[in-house]
Order: sequence, then C-alpha cells, then structure tokens
Amino acid sequence: MTTYDFSLGHQFINGQQVRGRGPVLERANPATGLKLLDVDTADLEQVDLAVQAAAEAFKTWSKLTPGERSDHLLAFARELEKRADLIAEVETAQTGKTIRMSTEFDVPGSIDNVNFFAGAARNLQGLAAGDYAGNTTSMIRREAIGVVGSISPWNYPLQMAAWKVLPAIAAGNTIVLKPSELTPGTSVLFAQTAKDAGLPDGVINIVVGDGPNVGAPLVRHKQVKMTSFTGSTAVGLKIMSMAAETGTRVHLELGGKAPFVVFDDADIEAAAHGAVAGSTINSGQDCTAATRAYVHTSVFEKFTSRVAELMDAMVVGDPTDPDTDMGSMISQAHLQKVSSMVERAKEDGARVLAGGQQVSGAGYFYRPTLIVGATQDSEIVQQEVFGPVLVALPFDSDEEAIELANDTPYGLAASAWTKNVDRAMRASAEIQAGCVWINEHILIVSDMPHGGCKASGMGKDMSQYSFDEYTNVKHVMISHDPAAHRQWQDTVFKQR
Repeated sequence: MTTYDFSLGHQFINGQQVRGRGPVLERANPATGLKLLDVDTADLEQVDLAVQAAAEAFKTWSKLTPGERSDHLLAFARELEKRADLIAEVETAQTGKTIRMSTEFDVPGSIDNVNFFAGAARNLQGLAAGDYAGNTTSMIRREAIGVVGSISPWNYPLQMAAWKVLPAIAAGNTIVLKPSELTPGTSVLFAQTAKDAGLPDGVINIVVGDGPNVGAPLVRHKQVKMTSFTGSTAVGLKIMSMAAETGTRVHLELGGKAPFVVFDDADIEAAAHGAVAGSTINSGQDCTAATRAYVHTSVFEKFTSRVAELMDAMVVGDPTDPDTDMGSMISQAHLQKVSSMVERAKEDGARVLAGGQQVSGAGYFYRPTLIVGATQDSEIVQQEVFGPVLVALPFDSDEEAIELANDTPYGLAASAWTKNVDRAMRASAEIQAGCVWINEHILIVSDMPHGGCKASGMGKDMSQYSFDEYTNVKHVMISHDPAAHRQWQDTVFKQR
C-alpha cells in the first residue's frame, strides 16, 4: 500500500497522532477491491478533547502577529515539499485517483495554497481609517472567530483539508477537521507535517468518523464558533439546521451540475478537449466537473463525435501507472450509483455515444461516458451523477443556451466556449454560478475564490475572499471631539 504507518491511529489531537476509541472501519483500495487498511474512528470524548485542544491553542495562536503566523505557514509549505511523493502515494491509494493527478495537481496545488495563505495572512484588510462622523476616527479590525469545526469530503481529501485549514488558521483561528472516514490518510499526514514544521499543538486537530457520530457532535459543540462543510446539498442543509441550534456561522460548498456551453463560433477542437478533461477529472467525482454540454445545433454532431473519439481513447485502469488517464470510483456502492443512473437514462430513451459500462475485473472502474438524446427534465440532466458522465443537448439560440444552463437548482461552476467577446461577457454575466470559465473548464488557482450560489452553497474557499468567512469584522471608532457634550447628543437630551 504505502510507506506510511497509520498504526498509531487516524486521530490527531493536540499535536499527537492517536487511535480512535470508536468503531474500526475496514477500507478497500478502490483500484483493487482488496483491503487497504483499518480506519479507527473517534468517540464523543475525543471530539470534545479535540475542540478543547483547539480552544486552548486559540488563546495564543490568535495573539500571534500576522507575520509570525506567516512564518509558520512558510515552514509548513517547505515541509510538505519534502513529503510530496509520500503524500501523493497515500492520496492515490485511498482514493483510486491516478498518480499523475496526485503528483501534478493535488499535492502541488495544496502546497501552493499554503504559500498563498502565508502571504495572505499579512494582508487582512478593511476600509482605510477615516473620519466618517466628524471629530472621530473609524477603523476596521478583522479578528479571528475562535474554534472552527470543518467537515471535508472524500473526493479531494488533501486539497479539501488545505482549503478548510489554511484560511482558518491564517486568520488566527484554530481548527478541528473531520475528513471523510473513507479517505482520512492525507488529512492526518497534513496535520502531522504541520506539527513537524513547528505549528503549535492544538492549532490543527483531526477527528475521523461518520456524520452522525462525529460530524454532528462537532457541529453542535458549544465551543465551535463556525462550521465549514463541503459535500452534498442534502447534507449541507442538515448542517445548516444543526448550526442554527447554537447560532453558529456556516460556510457551505455543496453540489454542482456544471453547464458547458458551446456556441457555434467556438473552437470545437479546444471545446472537445476541455469537455473530456472537465468531465473525467478525478473520475468525474468533482462538484465542478462539466456534466451538461449545451451545444449549438450547427456544431452538435462535430462536437459530440470528437468528444466520443477522445473518450474512447482514454486509458482507464491502474492508478499507480503514470500512463493511466483515469482511475477508479471511490467504492463499489458509488460505482453502482453511477452505472444505475446511466442505465435509467438509456431506459428513458437517451443514447450512449461513448463508454456507458463498468470495466471488468478488479476494482471500481467506469468508462468515460457521453450521452445524447436525453431531455432537459430528465434525471441524468438535473441530478448530480458524480462520475465520468457528460450529457450533450442541442440549442438554437444564445437565449436558449443561457436559459438551459441556468435550469437546475445548482450554481457552482460553468463554462462558455466562444470567440465572440460579446457572447463571452453575456455568458459570464447571465449564467448563475460562482465561477464561469470562458474557453476553459475546471482550472483553479489559489488566488481566486471558489464557491457557489443557489443550491450549491454560500461563502468562498481560497483567495483573500475566504477571510470573509473566517473573521469577524469589527468597527472601532475613536472620538477626538474636545467638547464634553457632542452635537449628536442633542437628539437624546439638550444641553442646558
């Protein structure tokens, strides 16, 4: 499996890797179907211990200067660089994603996140100080919230740990992260690496377990001042409801059903390559993945033929082989869910132009799939598949394209493909999504925000904008009026 020993446990509490006292879960390697390792889970007492450790660490961590926190994060980034190969190996083993994806996308992207927030920690901005009321000076302070309880998903365990942890601690908060019990390994490695780089004990804590037994107690804990969650819309609504019980702030990055709009003047070769990469990245297990291709009728056949050709040529198999293009699904159950949705689409009259079947043999593999002939109101168009499945539908006018793109509950990401600047500007303005790419899909950078609208959640990951989620904005007003009785006070009582 890997060269890292998880026998010490999958919990990381107050600077120590320990075994959980909850149930032990057997995890299979998604690429082989064989046992990978046993994952220990936390009990209620350990959730509380992790929160208490974070609360204690907050007393000193929040008082460090931005420069001191930045120095810690820079040291953290250098330590991650030393362990890049090991982290990539663990990420591939637990998720089934290709080693190319782990080594060229997930790991360097996470290290870049650390470097970005090392700089951003020194740039917590507000309005410039000024006199807004006469004889006063107003200024803005951005202050850490306290203990953050975060819940991350299984599809990008390392990157999601980075997206949750880094803005929180860069702003002066401390954190208890609950990664998915399916893929906790790189989250533990992330925390251990931070410890080895010199971050104080208790700043980053990891508790592993399922939602009811670990996630819910974390959200409901009275000392947790904010919850950040990435996952399905259905679970996100439950998180919001639980957080409301204690009035806890929430940040939610939820499901998506990204439209991929191809206008008649688009570069079809570029659009086809973008559609294949955008729909099959991480085996399609990506909430921003291209899932609904709306293609102008005049170029529909040309586009779909090229996409099918490219999909058929993809190498699906052993994720540890650098030549493999796409690895496995996360589990047998998820593979069956994806397969069942495609079969129901076929029963409803849709046609499969590429893929549409599981790969025989060991592991949980599904071929990259292109579907045509579905209707706009069908399940395969409206609901999140979370697999390497792209549905293509034709349109006749720009107005129809944008209307169709917006015709789902989701609003996380989208793309539009055109050489016309007016069309590009209209699409970027009128498509309802937190991110709209033009002639690109899926590319993300640490410097820009990621997050959706509508049923795709609220708030932003990454970038300077994420600090809006992880800080309290405080207005401080200082009076320098020499008079004992100020003019505005006449509205309350007259000076006589």
